[in-house]
Amino acid sequence: MEHVQQTDLPRPVYRHISTFLRSFSTSGLLVGILFFAVSLTPSLIPRPYLIQAVISGFSLAAGYAAGVSLRWLWSFFELPEPTVRRARTLKIAAAIVSIAAAAVFLWQAAHWQNTVRHIMGLEPIESAEPVKLGLIAVLMFIALVLLARLFRLTFRVLSRWLQYFLTRPIANALGGLVALALFWSAANGVIFKFALRAADSSFQQLDALMDPEIAPPADLARTGSGASLVHWDELGRQGRQFIASGPTGADIGAFFGAAAPDPVRVYVGLNSAETARERAKLALEELKRAGGFERKSLIVVVPTGTGWIDPEALDTVEYLLHGDVASVAVQYSYLTSWLSLLVEPGYGADAADALFDAVYGYWTTLPRDRRPKLYLHGLSLGAMNSQGSVDLFDVISDPFQGALWSGPPFPSALWRSVTADRVAGSSAWLPRYRDSSAIRFTSQENALDIPGAHWGAMRIVYLQYASDPVTFFDPHSFYREPDWMKPPRGPDVSPALNWFPVVTGLQLLADMALATTSPMGYGHVYAPEHYIDAWMAVTDPQGITAEDVTRLKARGRCTSAPRTGWYPGVCPSP
Repeated sequence: MEHVQQTDLPRPVYRHISTFLRSFSTSGLLVGILFFAVSLTPSLIPRPYLIQAVISGFSLAAGYAAGVSLRWLWSFFELPEPTVRRARTLKIAAAIVSIAAAAVFLWQAAHWQNTVRHIMGLEPIESAEPVKLGLIAVLMFIALVLLARLFRLTFRVLSRWLQYFLTRPIANALGGLVALALFWSAANGVIFKFALRAADSSFQQLDALMDPEIAPPADLARTGSGASLVHWDELGRQGRQFIASGPTGADIGAFFGAAAPDPVRVYVGLNSAETARERAKLALEELKRAGGFERKSLIVVVPTGTGWIDPEALDTVEYLLHGDVASVAVQYSYLTSWLSLLVEPGYGADAADALFDAVYGYWTTLPRDRRPKLYLHGLSLGAMNSQGSVDLFDVISDPFQGALWSGPPFPSALWRSVTADRVAGSSAWLPRYRDSSAIRFTSQENALDIPGAHWGAMRIVYLQYASDPVTFFDPHSFYREPDWMKPPRGPDVSPALNWFPVVTGLQLLADMALATTSPMGYGHVYAPEHYIDAWMAVTDPQGITAEDVTRLKARGRCTSAPRTGWYPGVCPSP
């Protein structure tokens, strides 16, 4: 009583807080703090303290649930129970151990994050904001515990009501299923769908924005011009940016000291036609009108979810091919790749299938000695959909020349199959496939010149970084160590990264959301110099010297610097 009077809290409030704190499981706290501590260790991408706090809060809750489950099993098997006094002592000791362990690991958090930042060339952080991190993690943990208890209460109420009509086992089973259905409906039907509608509306409005600095092209041969089959305002923001950017023939000619044509770029926006097939047909007709089939090379590009096409990929190949190249793309979504993959998984596949079928179908009707070389390209979700657009057995009699797929997402069927069937002894992050005559992998260091290997009629290259969570997230990592974590690891993966059940899966999920925040050349941000190595292998351009490649890589770093800021001090001032 004296203790209650000394507090500043009213007696009912104090009683409720005291009861709530006593209700926590000792085993749950001990296992939870272990999960919390491990969550502070590094993963693939550097994390700000707010994201780290979210991961740690979920990890603490997951560990607590595991500890509670262990305690339930202990009781279920009727193992010896501690006395009330001993249980209270154990709970106090668990609380002290938990607080001490949390403090030690929070103190180490900045060091662990700096192991990743050092690899990626970022400035070290002096502090991981341990107090803010810990407080946010605890609040998130409490919110998750309250949600779990609300579920338990719902289950108990439903089960007891059902016991008036059914036997206890059936009532419990049915009550659990109904409670799950109610909570899933609330999450999926209200929170999830509302958030997605808001995101879709926002991205659609962003896509429609007209940049006043980007005017419709005056050249009538270009998409969006007065003579084009595609209206400028229907291209979408990313489409207009793609058409208006890129090197001109004059730029390429000045670089090589010889005349070069303007590269052909064709893009069809989501608003240009109703269906994927109609948009693909429109893209084909626009490609014909623009003279795309009269170039030496033609690239079928599948953009990312928002319709974005990586300039580091397209600009570099247009230089390598001396401007004598055309590219064609069709937009299929407004959403970012991970949202599009989650919400509209079929849209991108349908668009990629339709575009490839239209272009390849027409391309095969042209005389073989007078048609362009045909290549495929895609980044991220675009890479997955581009892979899925073609069945290699269907084109074996008249194959296209090659493909460059960068940052393929982990669900990519062909990528997963090739990686799983890799040559024994090769790593999961840089595998070798059979005799390397058709498919090769590369990363930051060019790994495409394989001694004794010879390219066949079709050249397929995967460009991927070991630190890219979009590629190397593995749902199985929640309960088993992924192969890419086993030695030898990629050079851009922290040696302090270790696998831990559940926690590693949560870390990699957060890494996917942060994948494009890494410096260029790491994570899911692909550098022009690495694209150059990959395109050199795929297209085998003629008349390109080693000096040209070196100069082009330097140019790529300089032109990327204003967009990314990841190449400070490498280029002369203008």
